[in-house]
Amino acid sequence: MTIDGERKITITAIAREAGVSVPTVSRVVNGRSDVSPATRARIEELLHEHGYRRRTSRRRDRAGLIDLVFNDLDSPWAVEIIRGVEEVAHAAAVGTVVSAVHRRSTSTRQWLENLRTRASDGVILVLSTLQPTHQAELRRLNVPIVAVDPAGGPALEMPTVGATNWAGGLAATEHLISQGHRRIGFVAGPPRLLCSRARLDGHRAALEAAGIDSDPELVRPGDFYHESGFQAGRSLLDLPDPPSAIFAASDQMAFGVYEAVRQRGLRIPDDLSVIGFDDLPEARWSSPPLTTIRQPLAEMGTLAARTVLRLAKGEEVESPRVELATHLVVRDSTATPTPRPKRR
Repeated sequence: MTIDGERKITITAIAREAGVSVPTVSRVVNGRSDVSPATRARIEELLHEHGYRRRTSRRRDRAGLIDLVFNDLDSPWAVEIIRGVEEVAHAAAVGTVVSAVHRRSTSTRQWLENLRTRASDGVILVLSTLQPTHQAELRRLNVPIVAVDPAGGPALEMPTVGATNWAGGLAATEHLISQGHRRIGFVAGPPRLLCSRARLDGHRAALEAAGIDSDPELVRPGDFYHESGFQAGRSLLDLPDPPSAIFAASDQMAFGVYEAVRQRGLRIPDDLSVIGFDDLPEARWSSPPLTTIRQPLAEMGTLAARTVLRLAKGEEVESPRVELATHLVVRDSTATPTPRPKRR
């Protein structure tokens, strides 16, 4: 039986001609992988032959959902991004599904399966890595995707929303130099992430502009979390000639440095100036309040949500990559260095 006489091309008609069930055709149409290659090829041939088009806009309109996906949810900046996305979603009467894949392949596969079932209007990714197989699966699902990259972004062709990390690194170090610091420690984020490298490059650019040599001994690795800041802070304070200031590439690592200073019986900023990056809500309530570089996390979430909803409506975006400005927020954790004798 052919479907040439059908007034409207339907999945039921395609299934009849292919000699398969309606659910099988539906799985092919929706990019599911649980169909044999031969059957998939036959169905796709018929879909092309008869000019079948998925009614994606209607499906997405009915879904009324945005998927927001993180590596982890145990970071305060994740809460800020969620706050920005929720503001837009609420105004648009769209729900938000928040997931964490915990950097595990099995978690990502489970999320992708759930995404197929939900048929969300769009996806906002806040991920540092994404396997090529998962990237291909997202493309097959044919849903709008926007990446938010305070901690990097997957290598997919998609709009991205970020911040001026290099300029922030430059501003933080220039602030310390303006106060008279010349020996400045730096606690870096993961080197695989673009934002980490940009903050370090900005730091080095400020040193170079001031005629200060960039000393590798003063750079310590971190992962944006408290413990790495604590360990890096201890290591820098144990140097024979410790720095008079430390620039931590995230507020959480700066708070780790705070604890290292406290355990040494030292005081901030009397014995050590500390500056962070993010301007998390707790930065203003720390003791002393933390000088930091404000990264507009909530605004990044807001822009990502607006962008993904525009894409879901079939609209174009002005630029594939947007960087929102960072700026220095001066509080009480930085001051002019107090001269001290070098350790023997």
